[in-house]
Amino acid sequence: MARIGVLSISDGRDFVARDLVDHINDATTALAEALRKEGHEVIVAPEIVWTNELATSQARRLADQRPDLTIFNYAVWAFPHFTMLAAEATPGPLLLMANIDPAQPGMVGMLAGGGGLDQIGRVHARAWGDIEDPAVRNRVLTEVRAARAVRGLRGSTFGRIGGRPMGMYTAVANTDQWMRTFGVDVEEIDQWEIVRRSENASQTRVKEAREWLETKGNVHYDGKQLTPDLLERQIRTYYAMRELIDEWKLDFSGIKGQPELTTHFCTMDIAESFLNDPYDWEGPKETHVCATEADMDGALTMQILKLLSGDPVLFADVRHYHADKDVWDLCNSGQHATWYAARSDDPAENLAKTHFYPEVFFFPAGGASVHHLAAPGAATFARLTRRDGAYRMHVMRGDFELYDDATNEAMARQSTFEWPHAFTRLHVPATEFLGRFGSNHIHAVPGDHVAELEAVCTQLGVEFEGFGDAA
Repeated sequence: MARIGVLSISDGRDFVARDLVDHINDATTALAEALRKEGHEVIVAPEIVWTNELATSQARRLADQRPDLTIFNYAVWAFPHFTMLAAEATPGPLLLMANIDPAQPGMVGMLAGGGGLDQIGRVHARAWGDIEDPAVRNRVLTEVRAARAVRGLRGSTFGRIGGRPMGMYTAVANTDQWMRTFGVDVEEIDQWEIVRRSENASQTRVKEAREWLETKGNVHYDGKQLTPDLLERQIRTYYAMRELIDEWKLDFSGIKGQPELTTHFCTMDIAESFLNDPYDWEGPKETHVCATEADMDGALTMQILKLLSGDPVLFADVRHYHADKDVWDLCNSGQHATWYAARSDDPAENLAKTHFYPEVFFFPAGGASVHHLAAPGAATFARLTRRDGAYRMHVMRGDFELYDDATNEAMARQSTFEWPHAFTRLHVPATEFLGRFGSNHIHAVPGDHVAELEAVCTQLGVEFEGFGDAA
């Protein structure tokens, strides 16, 4: 649910403004009720703006309610300087909404006000038409969802557990730039905290968690890389992370892992998977975005996708391209939430398709790797990257695919079988993708969120770079 402020703007001549009150109120009520029916909280400014004083006072009154999005409503011709004054008093995302009516030219008022905002560089979006028209309503709701995500970022805290992993420049961001652009703070936490705090977990809780994984999933002990003790150690790292999240009030996080923990303690696969899941062995919970390799821009992309969709967010390496099928294998050690195995609200359905295999030679400390294949369906793929220090967001559409069992296994074994795989047909030619994509990591959520991501980029002042049919 978003909180939306609505400010209606009118003609500045008193004798005209008096005659327009009923018409404006009808349009404002229709807009507010349509948004409330979508489940949003709508706060309407008590007075229609028709003077300089009202432009400032009513906008400030709405701003005091801290809306995710403020809508300036133009049902009639409106003096443009009212828009400018109201915008000056309005922090946060702004949408101009106009009717299309030859008798009452709200569209003219929107264009005049919007042109003024363009001249001073004030970012805003525009919508026009009857709010009962599904296309118009969806245009407005796209901005609502984007604004809710943008406001959800501001004032949040990212927990960076460990430093730069394996020399990845793309995994490290400037904290000043994050605060300036996204309003996000970064809390630096040493990986030793995971090791130290892992002993705090109750043995009873740890044992029950291990038995739940053994019962619901498919655990393949080998007596060396994966033993009950090593699985319990991984479960303890999950509890250590939950303790850090609660203590430091972390909204999302990333864990370096390699090489210190993966060589000398255990892998973070269990912790990362179940933090990203909407459940664990103790029941339903809110997802917590956690990026492997402490990938800051990856985690930030994931948090935006979570705030837009409400779903767990996939994190993967762009591991392999099956040229014969025009299909990518998106695969990274243990990072995919188990929810992707069946995309079911019932964890038993997802865990039935999940295997916990012994870790491979990359990770001598051992533990369980979380293996499954992403369930088929349409998805949106995205990644925040930087060009010459400026942020941009790569966005594209695609589909997760599955095949017969033999084909699935043969494809997975061409890379690292024990890791999770998402066989993906991107709606962009491979030559374009490989020639332009600015990271080894990519992120996704089910459904089509391209329009919302473009709106998010506009509101944040970040360049939107669509690939293929998302361009």
